[in-house]
Amino acid sequence: MSVKGMVIVLAVIFCATIVQGFPMFKGGRCLCIGPGVKGVKVADIEKATIIYPSNNCNKIEVIITLKAHKGQRCLNPKSKQANIIIKKIKRMNFLKYQDV
Repeated sequence: MSVKGMVIVLAVIFCATIVQGFPMFKGGRCLCIGPGVKGVKVADIEKATIIYPSNNCNKIEVIITLKAHKGQRCLNPKSKQANIIIKKIKRMNFLKYQDV
C-alpha cells in the first residue's frame, strides 16, 4: 500500500471516530414536541409523569396520560398546572422514601 493510500485510510478512520461522538439531533430525543398545552381538565388525568433533563433531552417534560384511552398530552413545564403537578409528585416521592 502506498503512502497516499495509507494517509487516506487513516483520515477516514479519524473522521469516523470524531463523527461517532457527535449527537445526531441537536435537541435530543424529547417526547414532547413544542411547548405543550397550558392545562388539562383535572378529572381527565389518569397519570402524570415527569421526565427530567438527560442526555436524550435537555428539558423537563411533564406528560399527562388521560382517562378513557384519550391518549397523552404534554404540559408546558412553565405553566401553573405543571408546577403544581411537579411539586405534588416531588412531595409524594419524598414521603415514599421517608418510611425506609
